[in-house]
Order: sequence, then structure tokens, then C-alpha cells
Amino acid sequence: MLAYPTEITDPVYIKKESLSIFQQFLKHFIKDPRDLPFLQLIVSLHLTVIPLAVLLYLPVLEGYWWWAVAIPYFYISQFYFKGSFGLMLHCLCHRNMWKPNWQWVQKYILWFLSPFFGHLGESYNSHHIGMHHIAGNLPEDSSSTMAYQRDSLKDFIRYWLNFMLMGFLDTYQYLFRRKLKKYYVPLTWSEFLFILFAIVMCFVNLKATMVIFVIPFFFARLVMMLGNWTQHAFVDPDQPGDELASTLICINTVYNHKCWNDGYHAFHHFKPSVHYTEYPLMLEKYKKQLAEKRTFIFSGVHYLHIFTWLMTRNYEKLADHLVNLNGTFKSKEDAIELLKARVKKFENLVKDKTVQEEIMVN
Repeated sequence: MLAYPTEITDPVYIKKESLSIFQQFLKHFIKDPRDLPFLQLIVSLHLTVIPLAVLLYLPVLEGYWWWAVAIPYFYISQFYFKGSFGLMLHCLCHRNMWKPNWQWVQKYILWFLSPFFGHLGESYNSHHIGMHHIAGNLPEDSSSTMAYQRDSLKDFIRYWLNFMLMGFLDTYQYLFRRKLKKYYVPLTWSEFLFILFAIVMCFVNLKATMVIFVIPFFFARLVMMLGNWTQHAFVDPDQPGDELASTLICINTVYNHKCWNDGYHAFHHFKPSVHYTEYPLMLEKYKKQLAEKRTFIFSGVHYLHIFTWLMTRNYEKLADHLVNLNGTFKSKEDAIELLKARVKKFENLVKDKTVQEEIMVN
């Protein structure tokens, strides 16, 4: 196990004395200068991903030349930019960053840019804001991990397939039952229009549509489910709805620099509207609560490491990267015992909210 680090290297906001002419121009669109990196990312996408995607659709490349562009395109869009875009989308769903005259840019991002990275219009926003943050990984959440053994590859495959086949229907039913029309209508249109769009574009250029839109869709849902599985792998059997007890934090990792402090998932559920640059500063403030809840804080690693060690049941590695905050764990063996206890499948779960609440109380 690790001692609490003397330095947190994850990104925080540091006000610059002067901005470049380009940054000053971008600042006119947003309410908070802390969001400038998002605009810089959007500009980068329009200089790389979008032109290359258009080129793949044009009848100017054939044979090997087409693949010579398609392969780098797929790497750039789906490996280099995908994480940054996806987590920017996540932040934009939680906080409105646009000045009044530029609110339309949000729709542009959701409906034009998002499909290049496997996201369908407002599907993500409807699922994440309309359901996930309300249901909070409890059984009514269509992406809940509670019904699965969370150190089992077999159960993860079942989890992913269930979401692929039933995720839309389960999310729609959740939103419809609560009369959340502002979420279930955009969700339905987003899914339907993407399918229609993909079919039409396959007749325009099958190869380009598969590389640019169809494969990224399946890849995105795999990555999102892998991330959600890991973020909600360790669920406190006594307090499954507690944000600090049943989620985790990854600190001092390069992933937080690329993906806007997404490693601070426990804090994100605890304070979802907080700007991502504030999460590292919250560690000191909530030290006592984190220790009391025995929140798992991993240092120097990110979700892919944790997922891999869970699938191989390498609890030694997991424990080696745990931060022992204020003596949270008596020993490495104590930490491993708790890690194993929090990945166990919950039996006899029900999705009905009133019955569910009775179970949680009892």
C-alpha cells in the first residue's frame, strides 16, 4: 500500500497572467476561462478528424491509398482523441459553459461531432444526467453493476451485452415512468436517427461509414461500459447508494490530464456540478470522510489497470496501489479482504424503487 502523497500532480486551474491572441478570441464564447482547453480540443478536432473523415468519403482515394488514410484516421479519432472528447462531453453535460449567444454550439457538439466518436446525439446526456446520476448505480440504473460479480470476465461480457441489447429500452422505461420527457424524447430521436443515418451513409460509402461511424459506436459503448464497470466495481454491501463508499478515486495519473480528472469518480458523484479542476483540491478537504467511508483511492494507475487486475483477480497489485489514508486499512491483508467484499454480486435485486428502498433500509 501507499502513503498519502506529498504532492498531487493532477490538473488544477492556474490563472495565466496573459493569454495568446487565439485564447483571447476563444474566451469570447465561454463563461468560465477554465473551459478554454475544451475549445482548444474542439478546434483540434476540426483540423484533424473532420477533414480526414470527409476525405475518406470523397472518391479521390482508392485501394491502398484509402487504407493509408483510414488507419491513421481511426487511430487519431478512436485512440488519441476519443477519451478526451468523451470526457469533455461528460463535463459539458454537467455544466453549461457557453455564453447566451453561443448556446447553439452545445447542440452542434452533440449532434454533429459526437457521432464521430460513437456517441449518438443526446443519448449520452439522457442516460447520464437523466438516469445514472439519479439512480446512482442502484438496481434501477440500466448500467448498474450490482447484479454482477465484478472480478469476473464472464460477468463483464454479460454486462456489456445486456447494455448493448437492453440499455436503450431500460433507460427509456426508467425515464418514461418518471415522466422525464425532456430526456426520453431526445434519447429516442438520437438512437433512431443514428441508425437511419448509418444505413443511408452505408449506401454512400460502406467502408467509410463503418470506419467513421459504425465501428466507433460499438467501440464507444464497450469503452463506456468498461469505464462504468470499473468506476462502480467496488460497491459497499452495507451502503450501496453512498457515493464515497461505493465508488473510487484515481490520483496522480496521466489519465487525469488527458481526460479532465475523470479519475475522481467518487467526488464526481458526491459533487457532480463541481468543475473538474477543483477535484484534486477536494482531497484535503474531505480526508476525514474518505477515511471513514474507506473509499478506495488508487495512485499512479487508471481504470484500465484496475479493470485488468480485477479480471485477473490480482488483488496484490490492486492493494499495492491503494492509498492508506489516515490508517484506513490495518494491513495489506485487511485491504484485500475489503476489496474482495466490495466486488461481490448482490443477490435477489429488484428494480422497483419502493421495494428497493425497503431493502436498502433493512
